[in-house]
Amino acid sequence: MTNKTIEATLAERHGQYGPYVTVSAISQSLKKVVRESPNYKFMPPMMKESIDMICNKMSRILAGGNYYLHDTWHDIGGYAKLVADELERTNNVKEVPEISD
Repeated sequence: MTNKTIEATLAERHGQYGPYVTVSAISQSLKKVVRESPNYKFMPPMMKESIDMICNKMSRILAGGNYYLHDTWHDIGGYAKLVADELERTNNVKEVPEISD
């Protein structure tokens, strides 16, 4: 097992994903749009969390790092699959509230 320092890990992530301040700014901007959308307040926590994590992964893709990293794209699919699997497991079909303009 490799004993990396925090500094080494952060330097590696910077190269993979871009500057953390840029990733953070993009992620927060995406999440702001999400949270202001009509359906967000009605969604269960697992859906909100998956969307938050997908926003974070998207920000890594967009922030100037390596957008060819398989792991990032794989993670996006994984967070969507967690919701899909839970909906299938619980046969969770609900009517969504009608949104008025």
